[in-house]
Amino acid sequence: MTRFIVILSIVYIALAIYGFQAFKTLFKTPWVHLVYVLAFVSAWGYMIFKLVTYEPGSAMRGGIAIAGGIFFSFFLLALFLGFFLLLEDVVRLSVYGFNKISGVSDESATFFPSRRKFVSAIGLGLAALPFGALLYGMYRGKYNYQVLTYELEFEDLPEAFDGYRITQISDVHSGSFDNAKKVAYGVDLVNRQQSDVILFTGDLVNDRATEMEPWADTFAKLEAKDGVFSVLGNHDYGDYTQWPSAEAKARNLEDLKQLQKEMGFDLLLDEHRYLERNGQRIALIGVENWGRGRFKKAGDLQKAKQGVRKGDFKILMSHDPSHWEDEVIHDDYHFHLTLSGHTHGMQFGVEIPGVVKWSPVKWRYKYWAGVYKELDQFINVNRGFGFIGYPGRFGIWPEISVITLKKKGLT
Repeated sequence: MTRFIVILSIVYIALAIYGFQAFKTLFKTPWVHLVYVLAFVSAWGYMIFKLVTYEPGSAMRGGIAIAGGIFFSFFLLALFLGFFLLLEDVVRLSVYGFNKISGVSDESATFFPSRRKFVSAIGLGLAALPFGALLYGMYRGKYNYQVLTYELEFEDLPEAFDGYRITQISDVHSGSFDNAKKVAYGVDLVNRQQSDVILFTGDLVNDRATEMEPWADTFAKLEAKDGVFSVLGNHDYGDYTQWPSAEAKARNLEDLKQLQKEMGFDLLLDEHRYLERNGQRIALIGVENWGRGRFKKAGDLQKAKQGVRKGDFKILMSHDPSHWEDEVIHDDYHFHLTLSGHTHGMQFGVEIPGVVKWSPVKWRYKYWAGVYKELDQFINVNRGFGFIGYPGRFGIWPEISVITLKKKGLT
């Protein structure tokens, strides 16, 4: 940890000092220089303090998350400034070297060219965009709940379920919450959709079941005519923190399962339920977490679908969308609709409906936000209700998905 702190500090301070050259070029007033220095030093000092006082198991929430978010914002500011200054210095050095080599007799050519204000202004302006976005995301964006509605048509949907409404939420990450009023508003917004069923697709906590205890009464208020169903996500297993023993870790998972039961969630662990309406039914299937690469592969799709007929209309709840890509859409059963989360849309990006949808997470996941269709099967990747790591959201806002099922050709 000490070596990491030292390296991080050296890089940060070097970037801050280099970026300071742009401020000196644009602003000659000493107090502006002082504000720059104090801001960067304060962000660095707060982060170092939180790292030094870090306790295993407390990462990704609380003060250290806020300190990390502020520090990273300033780090990006200095990085962007440094990039533009570096480009300018390459040009300045090239001009100076060319004049020296070519023997230009002009006296001004014997001096290293001074910095140009417009380059520093451009660099500062562009650097301010991600800097401001990250800070705004921490201040307002993380509770900026959005209701996104979708209407999906299926030829073999039972007629009784034409117009059936599903509300999906995912990735609550209750250990990161810091505003009870805002969270209560989000839960109430879910209920106001008045859907037939509410489906939660995993990651109730960051690491420990105790994180959910202060919020259990709030989420217990979720209600729908056909109930509230849930599955586990990768964070729910407690794999990202330290435990005194394997027994303690196993007990934590059982506590989380019990807590969901007490909240009124019907937790599906590689099993299924049938939703019925007017003598017709659809299968709701839930698997434990299955993720590509290093992520836990606890889910067993074959076990979960036992007792479900091939001809049934099927909705699958699976936390990680890579499961859909790697196993679900190629299964001999036809899973009409899969509901996932996990990616959070990286909590940062740009979305203008019908124009652009971009986030760095697209380089990691092919299916990362919204509805996709492959082999006549749909998946909705929910952007997440909560947040983790970076304590905010910008551009990729917290999402409540409302999906209406429609039978194709039925008027």
